[in-house]
Amino acid sequence: MINLEKLYRYKQSFGFIAHHLTYPEKLDFHPSQIEESFDVDHPAYEHAWRYWNLMHDMSLDQIQEMYTDIFDFDKDSTLFMTYFKFEDAKERGQMLAKLKVSYEMFGLEMPDSELSDFLPLICEFLYAAEWIGDPRAPQTFHILIAVLEDGTYHLLKSLEKKNSPYFHLVKGLRETFKICIEQEVPADGNAR
Repeated sequence: MINLEKLYRYKQSFGFIAHHLTYPEKLDFHPSQIEESFDVDHPAYEHAWRYWNLMHDMSLDQIQEMYTDIFDFDKDSTLFMTYFKFEDAKERGQMLAKLKVSYEMFGLEMPDSELSDFLPLICEFLYAAEWIGDPRAPQTFHILIAVLEDGTYHLLKSLEKKNSPYFHLVKGLRETFKICIEQEVPADGNAR
């Protein structure tokens, strides 16, 4: 079960991650971007700064080329989170529809040109949505986090093999989710 209040505290960082997982632009690398998104108590702080420092060792052209090579030309590093599990099966279409409905329930309009399992879009939703106090949130976020957990696990493994700076960004995202997950305590009182 995800602690939605705790997750809400990290909204700013989801905006940062969304911008950095889209095609790189010069403005994405302004120092205020990371400073406003990750304080020292953030679970992704070290990972985000590691990513940031590695990216600043490259030119924008190098970063853009790396981004294209990794995310556009390698299906093992796709940013489409349901692809790893379903590829192009019918179940993927059903999950995409569920995600789209979830976004729309919370006021996010989906771009017609984008699939709902695109990791930057999911992070943008986490950044922009207002879910505190909404009775639909627990079920919606249960599905969303399950998709993210599965998709980012495979993405992280691929990025690690490539020794990509993006590994640290995705690792930080996963660490943020991990700290927001609460163990369910059954009736016998023993956490599982």
